[in-house]
Order: sequence, then structure tokens, then C-alpha cells
Amino acid sequence: MGARRTRVREVRRRLAHEGPAWTRDREADFETVTVPERECDQLRDLLISEGAQTVVEIGLAYASSALAIGEALITVNPPHPRHIIIDPFQERDWSNVGWDLLCSAGLDSIASLMPTPSSIALPQLLAEGIRADAAFVDGSHRFHEVFVDLYFLRKIVRPGGLIVIDDDWAPSVRTAVRYYERNLGWTAIPDAFPGEAVTTAGAASPSEPRSRCKALRLPDPSFEPPFEEFHAF
Repeated sequence: MGARRTRVREVRRRLAHEGPAWTRDREADFETVTVPERECDQLRDLLISEGAQTVVEIGLAYASSALAIGEALITVNPPHPRHIIIDPFQERDWSNVGWDLLCSAGLDSIASLMPTPSSIALPQLLAEGIRADAAFVDGSHRFHEVFVDLYFLRKIVRPGGLIVIDDDWAPSVRTAVRYYERNLGWTAIPDAFPGEAVTTAGAASPSEPRSRCKALRLPDPSFEPPFEEFHAF
């Protein structure tokens, strides 16, 4: 296990400090798109503390979060670790750069890539009876698509499991999440992603600490609320 973990960490380090071998032709695309190393470390540590054995991830791109999830699964070292990644654009838009990085880290032995939209892939996983301990959501940021992702993930992730949201700062993402918090008993884990104080131009002092990721715990047991108890979000 030690050698495998070292291999993953080395790929992660190179990616964070040197960038990927290929990027899209957009200014600072890697720096803008990828989950920063600090948040990836926090994601890894959270999944390790949970003893996660099966994780569903939506969105692969440059694979920074996928490598962190793989490191967590190797560290937990369950009998049958499983990392299911959904990304219909990995080949067309990303030239398979993320998947190639996972392979170079030796994580293709526990990871599988579903190259279909999450609105199709997630119902398929549900129909197959897949049960996950956690999910990481970094796919479409359109409200209706985030909402649908979370709808299916609450049926796939076990009661008491975790769903981690990237880019919680986006109003469309945050609004979708708020429905599940207010109506379905999802609770935020406040210390999962400790933020960093950010100083903006013209500010005299740093702002309140903030992070781009948010971790939520599903209720255990799960429940379906009466429609009369709807809470506006």
C-alpha cells in the first residue's frame, strides 16, 4: 500500500506544481478549473476519516480531485475499493488528460469512467444497485442539472454518507443545495473544508475565511417528507 500511495502522491504533486501535460486553449484554464491542492488534501482527509470504500465523482477534467479520492481509497485500503467517475466530456473537451493522469498513478485499477451525462449515468448506477459512501459533485453548474445530480445521489449514497459540493460559491449550485438542506435533512459539516482568509483589491484586511467546497451529511435514516411540509429555498 505504501508504494501505491507514494506513486499517487507524486503524480498529485507534479500536477499541482507543474500543471498537466495538456490544457485547453483558454487562459489559465488549469488554475481556474481544477480544485486547488489544499482543498484536495482536505477532501482526501475527509474521505479517509469516513473510511470511504466506494465514491462516485461527477466531473473529471484535470483529475486533481480524482487523484485525491484515489489516494483516500488506497489509504483506507478496503477489500474492494471503487471510484466511479462520470464525465461525458473527458475525451472530447479534455483530450483524456485527467484519465491519463489517473492511469499514470495506477488508479485505473480501482477507477472506472462513465463517458455519459450524469442525468443518464446516475439512474443507471441506481438501477444497478450501486451503494456509495460518498460523492463529489463538480459537473454542470446549471441549477437544474445540479438539482438532478443531487436527487439521484441521495438515493445512491448510503444514509449517513457524505456528498461534497465543489464551487459552492456559485448561486446556482448553492441554491440547489439549499433545497436539500431545508427539506431533506442534509447537514453541513462546518470544519470539513477550513477556508483561507482572502484579501481583495483595496481591502484593508483579509475577508472571512472561505472555501470553494462544502461537505454535507445525509440523514440516517433517510426519509421522504410530506409534501405539505415544503420549505421554500
